[in-house]
Amino acid sequence: MPLLVPSAVLPPWRSLLVDWSSPTRALRAENGELRAQLAEHGRANGLLVEENAALRDQVDALAAQVAELQRRLGQTPRNSDKPPSSEGYAKPAPKSRRSRSGRKPGGQPGHPGRTLRQVDDPDEVVRHTPRRCGCGRSLRHGQLDHVERRQVVDLPEIRRRVIEHHIEHRVCRCGQVVGAGEADGVPATARGPISYGPGVRALGSYLLAAHYLPSARAAQLLSDVLDLPVAEGSLVAWYLAAAERLDPFVEQVKAGLAGSDVVGADESGARVAAKLAWVHTAVTSRLTFYDVFTGPGARGADAMRAMGILPALSADAVLVSDFWSPYWEFDLRHQVCLAHIGRELVAAAEVAGQQEWASGLDTLLDRLIGEAHAARDAGADRLEPELLARYQAHYDELVTAGWAANPDYPPAERRRRKRPKHVNLLDRLDSHRDELLRFAEDLRVPATNNSSERSIRPLKIRIKVSGCLRTMAGAKAFCRLRSYLDTARKQGQPALAVLRMLHDSGPWIPAIA
Repeated sequence: MPLLVPSAVLPPWRSLLVDWSSPTRALRAENGELRAQLAEHGRANGLLVEENAALRDQVDALAAQVAELQRRLGQTPRNSDKPPSSEGYAKPAPKSRRSRSGRKPGGQPGHPGRTLRQVDDPDEVVRHTPRRCGCGRSLRHGQLDHVERRQVVDLPEIRRRVIEHHIEHRVCRCGQVVGAGEADGVPATARGPISYGPGVRALGSYLLAAHYLPSARAAQLLSDVLDLPVAEGSLVAWYLAAAERLDPFVEQVKAGLAGSDVVGADESGARVAAKLAWVHTAVTSRLTFYDVFTGPGARGADAMRAMGILPALSADAVLVSDFWSPYWEFDLRHQVCLAHIGRELVAAAEVAGQQEWASGLDTLLDRLIGEAHAARDAGADRLEPELLARYQAHYDELVTAGWAANPDYPPAERRRRKRPKHVNLLDRLDSHRDELLRFAEDLRVPATNNSSERSIRPLKIRIKVSGCLRTMAGAKAFCRLRSYLDTARKQGQPALAVLRMLHDSGPWIPAIA
């Protein structure tokens, strides 16, 4: 067993070791505490790093949001699709995107003009004879020197014209009493003891369909002008009945559009029965057709298929539209509206570092459109190949310069992450060159979709003047009657004349050649 030695007899150095053991334990405890504090600080630093990264992401998101809000705030009709009316009273001085033509304002040489001219067969001639000369002598027997003709164009007194029809009823030898009918010349409007004729009905429909008056105001106008108690309900009934009689016209127009080589298309939203609906239009230089749809797919390809025009076009036909993706679901040749592209290029040129390529492309496309107009006016069907090749080469150079100005978004990374709008525009300019420049290869194709834009504008005017369309039946009637009137205008037919024909014998049928 071990030998036990009393501590009193231990050597001095051993007692010293016993004395130093207590500070060592204290140092170790302190070192452990410091290590724990260091670990806690490490954890806190990690949390701060994570928080800093999150705050950086939040700052980046807010900066992007501010940039987007500033971009929207800076949108004008010149660099976006906003209408001119959206600028309000703070509208800046006009700055047209059109280049100077060098021509003087007003009518150009050779323009026929629309000046009021004298007619050879006036309805009434009133002769005025001078009575006395300035010297006081009578001119009663003075010799006639010449006659000066002055004509005043005025309206006759507008008054109602009542036609009474005597419907004879005769007794047949068989004993039956037979009254005269439509086959005997009795007009369809003479249905009862008293009714309105096709002229009054046509004027009422004209006020609603061509000038977008509310039915109450139109009824008041007719009552004031004709001194007739025209009821608002009668106006609406005439309007709906006229639209129902347009079936032969609709079939003719849809067939004509389906057989066309170039068709423009557009769509716009409207409130119908307090719900969002979409009005679609398809147009050529001589035909216009509208239709309206609600529910899922009302703006997209489903509505376009239900309309029945775009699916019926041949694969060689050209569809002029904007970059709205449903139009590209149809296997057709496309021409993108360069008016839209021009406004996007103006917006892109306002972004730092993008001015050179964006302004260059805007100028190039504007000049190419001018070349196409000049060639079309000269009777050509396409531009000279060498001229077109130079424009295409310059186009390629500017697109390449655009990608060089955006090294953070190379073309190989298309659609992999969110990109600025000017980069998305550059991508479309690069990948859809044929669809952007088709108008220069085939001069039958317009460079813009302005004809469709103009056709859809009456819908917006109707909403501004009279408010929303309250029923789907009324919206359908509006689309049919606008198709009728716009097509008639394009083919030189007076609106009131075709409406009177519609209320009398049946619709006017357009030529589709």
